[in-house]
This record gives sequence, structure tokens and C-alpha cells, in this order.
Amino acid sequence: MFSKLAYSVFEQSIKDYHQFDNVDQPVNNPFPKDKFEHLLYLKNWIDTVQWHFEDIIRDPQIDPVAALTLKRRIDASNQERTDMVEYIDSYFLQKYSDVKVKDGAKINSESPAWAFDRLSILALKIYHMHEEANRAEASQEHRDKCQEKLNILLEQRSDLSTAIDDLLTDIENGDKFMKVYKQMKMYNDDELNPVLYQNKK
Repeated sequence: MFSKLAYSVFEQSIKDYHQFDNVDQPVNNPFPKDKFEHLLYLKNWIDTVQWHFEDIIRDPQIDPVAALTLKRRIDASNQERTDMVEYIDSYFLQKYSDVKVKDGAKINSESPAWAFDRLSILALKIYHMHEEANRAEASQEHRDKCQEKLNILLEQRSDLSTAIDDLLTDIENGDKFMKVYKQMKMYNDDELNPVLYQNKK
């Protein structure tokens, strides 16, 4: 099942990142570039770094200049995340390019890659909620509340994994078809963001 494979890669990426726990640690992707797992690992590494960017920028004592620099890095990371989603969707478009779509086949509101994006973020939530549920210096009340949340996240993982596998099966069988739209983000484009293009005058 694709969801099980993806989640195991996401877990490995998260574990590898936390050996260093440093947003500047270069990624060392253990999977060959021609393998699907390579895309998944890189996707989650980007998500994991951005998770910690978001932690850092919420420090009330952060220097304003450092915060602005970090905001720029978050913007760049968001663009990388979107690019990786499109690469993953390209993989599935190629994989299912020869499928004969049935009459009456329906489109899904979410492409496979965006569903994997949600699974990647969910893996991060589970990792960090597990940490909180077992943090020795936290109160028992805190740990109990985090365990309750963790249980819900684990249920969500099961449901999302099933939905992903069902979607891919439907696409493979021709019961659903893929249609991918480029995200066309506007805020990073100096031809589309009015603040940027007005500054070019």
C-alpha cells in the first residue's frame, strides 16, 4: 500500500532530522533519485524544517531582523513544499497515464500528492505529540491531555491512509481520474504581487 510506504519514509525523515534538530542541517536523502521514496523523503524533510521554522518564529523574544529573515526562509520553504507536491503528482500522472478512464469516472477534489502532503504533516504532529505525551518534566495532566490528542491523531492517520489507498485504487481502476492544477502562487512572483511589481517602477 502506498500510504504505508509513504508513512514509513516520513518517519525515517523525521527521525533523521531529529538526530541533529537543526534547521540548517543539509538533507542527506538515503534513497536513489529515481525512486519514489526519494521524493517522499525530501518532501517530509522540507515539512520538518518548516515545522521548526514555525516554532522559532513564535519565540516572543526573537529579534525583529532575525524574524524577517526567517519569514523569507519560510516563504521559500512554502514554495519548495508546493514544488515537491507537483513533482509527486507528476509521478502519479506518469504511473497512471495508460489507465483507461471509465465512462462516468469522477474527479477527486484533492490530488494524490496533496493527500500525501497531509499525511506528511500528520506524521510530524504524531511525532511531536508523542514527545509531549511522554515529556517527563511535564505535569501528569499535560501528558494525559496530549495522549488523548495523540489517540485522535493516530485514528486520523488510519482514516487518511485508507482514503489515500482507496483513491489510488480508484484511479488505477479508472473509476476516478487525475487532473492537476499548478498552484500558481502569486505572492512570490514580482509580476503578480502588486507590492513587488510597484517597487520595480
